[in-house]
Amino acid sequence: MTPFKVVILLGKSGSGKGTQAKMLVEKLHWDYLGMGDLLRARKAVGDFTGRKIGQVIDGGIFVPSAIVIQLVMNDLEERRKKKDFQGMVIDGATRILPEAEMFDEGLEWYEWQNNVHVLLIDISEEEATSRLLNRRMCADCRNIIPYIGEFKNLERCNVCGGALVTRPDDSPKGVKGRMNEYQKHVVPVIDYYEKSGRLVKINGEQSIEDVYRDIMKAIGE
Repeated sequence: MTPFKVVILLGKSGSGKGTQAKMLVEKLHWDYLGMGDLLRARKAVGDFTGRKIGQVIDGGIFVPSAIVIQLVMNDLEERRKKKDFQGMVIDGATRILPEAEMFDEGLEWYEWQNNVHVLLIDISEEEATSRLLNRRMCADCRNIIPYIGEFKNLERCNVCGGALVTRPDDSPKGVKGRMNEYQKHVVPVIDYYEKSGRLVKINGEQSIEDVYRDIMKAIGE
């Protein structure tokens, strides 16, 4: 019997994947693998690839799969060494079909292919665009403040009290680019998981608490 679960979260930018992933991690004490965090950490290195990643993500365009898979596989290798591994929430590591297929191979390689849950947090393009153009980030701890519910009224970071700023990639140009990339690349990924019988859709236009409730029900927690 598999003693842990792997949860893959899909959805448009602004759907709340990151928020829900962090709630699951805090509640269940699982690991978190966020593609955005991996890319920003790699960007911070400041070498050629780091600078190139910065140029690409600030323009709302996807980083090439070769770079993504390299980062993800290195991350999985480190997690496989852990003695206390209990489960993992994955956000943004299967953005296009080849990545989803290779990620499946990676999970099988590390013997984590059993008990995988794939969840789509579903919101409209209009809702996603509104959330992205209005959400903010803490200038100090980089905590993302979603544009939903009581978070809309925050004047300072709810984690560290830092000043709130707009992320560079949450510009109209960047948001439009991400919506176009989603339709072109992520929708086939959704179809891939749906055809394999692994996809569960979650209504992402509910409150954060209600989305979380539905996720917990879907993964049997």
